[in-house]
Amino acid sequence: MIDNKSSRLKAVTHGFFLSITTTIAEPSIILPLIVSYFGGTALVVGILTSLIKGGAIFVQLFAAFGAQNLSYVQPHLRYVFLTRFLSWFGIGVAIYFFGENYPTLTLYLIGLGLFTFSFAAGFGTIYFNELLAKVFTNRYRAKVFAGRQMAAGVGALISGAIAGAMLEYYEPPYSYAYLFMLSSFMMALGIAAFISIPEPKKTNLSVKESSFKEFIKNAMITLKADEVLRLQIVTYLISYTYLLSMPFIILDASSKIALNGIEIGYLLTTQIVGAMFSNLLWAKLAHNSQIRLLITLAFILHIAALSVALFANTLFMYMVVFALLGSAIDGMRLAFSNNILTIAPEDKRPVYIALQSNLTSIGLFFSIPGAFILAAYSYEVLYMFTIFTLVSGLVYFRLKT
Repeated sequence: MIDNKSSRLKAVTHGFFLSITTTIAEPSIILPLIVSYFGGTALVVGILTSLIKGGAIFVQLFAAFGAQNLSYVQPHLRYVFLTRFLSWFGIGVAIYFFGENYPTLTLYLIGLGLFTFSFAAGFGTIYFNELLAKVFTNRYRAKVFAGRQMAAGVGALISGAIAGAMLEYYEPPYSYAYLFMLSSFMMALGIAAFISIPEPKKTNLSVKESSFKEFIKNAMITLKADEVLRLQIVTYLISYTYLLSMPFIILDASSKIALNGIEIGYLLTTQIVGAMFSNLLWAKLAHNSQIRLLITLAFILHIAALSVALFANTLFMYMVVFALLGSAIDGMRLAFSNNILTIAPEDKRPVYIALQSNLTSIGLFFSIPGAFILAAYSYEVLYMFTIFTLVSGLVYFRLKT
């Protein structure tokens, strides 16, 4: 049952269909355009792009508290998946029925749907990673994560082509509604694959604390005692500072060059292709336990992307920006998602996952201060400030490892 090829295929299949789904609201390109269409300001763009994953911050430690003494997590995952499907499909329904005549209400409903989608993921992250840690060994799991990201790249490529075509041939807001509703059924296919993974019973369980307050106290003791965990969390959090700028790059591009549906599809495709090809390198580095080099290269690619964005004024230059961003994002995700399962003791795995996810989730809201910087200054100042934070993060990481 451990390192089973069938389980690996199911996990990869889930990543493929989930990517088709979430690329529809890709936070660097498509979602900002949707929000802008309904009259959302830069601040609203920042808030809603944060909500795609930011809602998870509220529940992950509580989810870990409950998961400590669970022998099986699959039954709980089913409820998570159902909630995410309904919330995503509901966004499409809200846009279809209210988007044309009630733009403000539509923005609120989109925000509610995105928050519910990510809130459920707060529980799902704990259960999902616990399951993968149970069915795959450390070295094999690196291949699984890389395979998921490669499959996600293919899925996102397909989704990008669909999105570009639908944005080109269907008038908004109905094109946006169709994208969400169609992609929710793609999500369901991935869910069906993942919940069929056979789950072994976990016997090495932690003794559950008598209260959530006591659990938090013990979690903080664990964080204080583990220097490797603290370094990983701080570095991962700093790496999220790219979100200060990322949601606004497409708005900057649309102010400089005319972007139709096809050209938006080009930008999305280049981001996906950049991620796909970089995963060949990321997988090799992770498999060989070269996490330090992987993280360093991902930081450098983030810095390079923002440096190009400073001077970009053509479609090709923005394609380079998004290709570099796609590579860097996948590199960071693979490094930290796999490494947390490697450094965590088996009985404390939910706690380690929750500490990393919860504390680094603060970074998912970096687009909000980014919106304030943009409103007060300019795109150039925003990009330079983001580059400075990323360089600082890279220097900190290199000094501490």
